[in-house]
Amino acid sequence: MLLTVQNLSVNNILSNINLTVDQNETVTIFGPSGSGKSTLLKALARLENHVSGEINLLDKPATSYPIGRYRQLVSYAVQSANLFGQTVRDNLDLPFNVRQKSIDEDLQKTMLAAVDLDLTFLDKQVADLSGGQRQRVAVLRNLIFPPKILLLDEITTGLDATTKQVVWHFINEEQSKHHFAILSVTHDQQEIQNAKKTLQVIGGNLDD
Repeated sequence: MLLTVQNLSVNNILSNINLTVDQNETVTIFGPSGSGKSTLLKALARLENHVSGEINLLDKPATSYPIGRYRQLVSYAVQSANLFGQTVRDNLDLPFNVRQKSIDEDLQKTMLAAVDLDLTFLDKQVADLSGGQRQRVAVLRNLIFPPKILLLDEITTGLDATTKQVVWHFINEEQSKHHFAILSVTHDQQEIQNAKKTLQVIGGNLDD
């Protein structure tokens, strides 16, 4: 099993969460606002304090991994994309730099094309990007080096239908090539209806 969670509790928000996620699995998480969906993803990303219970990745405790290595294996993407530096290139160089690897500009350009952004976008100013363009760049940054688990926290909220389709097509194509798992929080009814596996969070508890 890729990920196992046992008796996970976070502050007074989540209580006794148990779940398992396998390689290449896609899990869609839904529920009312404030029910603890985002807190669950943050706990899995090791971004929450006051966590009790067990999170195991590849049969090892999450806390046994150095935090930098863990976040390479479990990659977290959020609704409001936080881009770094001045340009798109700065953001797409970052995954190479933190791994101390040579930058592969051909790969960067291939991935830009896969989300309908032309090659000139490498040197676009971050400040000049639309919301949909920012979100696509952020997703590319998460997937230049595919993780074991991709956590998506309402990443398509506010995007138009065409951009949503582009983003999901890219993510699904990458998953089919690299076999990572996806846990996706959403309020989008179409995404929920089309989901292969769902988990409902209500009042800090899972109802699957």
